Amino acid sequence: MKIEAQKELVSGFKHLELLANQVVEGFISGMHKSPFHGFSAEFAEHKVYNTGESTKHIDWKLYAKTDRLYTKRFEEETNLRCHLIIDNSSSMHYPKLQSHEPFYHNKIGFSVLASAVLMNLLKKQRDAVGLSVYSDTYEYYAPEKGSDRHHRMILNKLEDLLENPKVAKSTDTITFLHQIAEKMHRRSMIILFTDMFNPGMQNKEALFNALQHLKHNKHKVVVFHVIDKQTEINFDFDNSPRKFIDLETGEEINIFADSVKEAYEAKVNDYFKSLAMTCAQNKIKYVPVAVEESFEKILTTYLVEKQMFG
Repeated sequence: MKIEAQKELVSGFKHLELLANQVVEGFISGMHKSPFHGFSAEFAEHKVYNTGESTKHIDWKLYAKTDRLYTKRFEEETNLRCHLIIDNSSSMHYPKLQSHEPFYHNKIGFSVLASAVLMNLLKKQRDAVGLSVYSDTYEYYAPEKGSDRHHRMILNKLEDLLENPKVAKSTDTITFLHQIAEKMHRRSMIILFTDMFNPGMQNKEALFNALQHLKHNKHKVVVFHVIDKQTEINFDFDNSPRKFIDLETGEEINIFADSVKEAYEAKVNDYFKSLAMTCAQNKIKYVPVAVEESFEKILTTYLVEKQMFG
């Protein structure tokens, strides 16, 4: 069953855990069509064999079925620690949803469900998860743990982000990335969901320093740049006179969309290229994701980066 079809089975954020599970199960069942073929039923109990490792724990039965080398995992092995970070500024609550639209069709809803989906996968693999949320303040912090109670607590916080949207809240992503980095003492995978709408992001040196700080202690950092592709990238508006309002500052401008469309798209394209280059220079995985898309890119990115993380 396609992920898009699964989404229609459940409506409302009160079923966040169930919806996340359906997305993950659909993804796992479709893994036979991906580079992870043969790694669906057993993947929670195995890890990819890396050249140079001992061959003592290779699962030869799984090799016979998949033609790929995996080693068995054991309880005493140190599992992954993953810290999720969500930008909860007002711009993340765009676009404004109509009453019939599901919550994951705006940026915060998409980020919340994507986080719940990753948490579901982490739980299946017995890995520890933590969460940070920031807007104009450092709103929430939970360290990485793996208990059911801890997962429930974080899911409750994710649901709260949808129930209580921010109004006119700006943010300073760079400041809070530094604060979060100070809390990360044990080697972890750090996953950030943000729309990068922050004046400070234009300061490449400050962004460089914040990202470098996140990577201290050999952390793996993945940035999911969350966007509404139709309006924020394609600037898909008719040519009626429109009032555009900055969700974080309240600043307003009246323009005809067609008159600025070309210049706007050029600026956005340059900004994305600059972000991608800055992240590449810092050996940070940068992945633009649109709210119109499925969660397959997020799950695939996570699995690939986890394998590289070792």
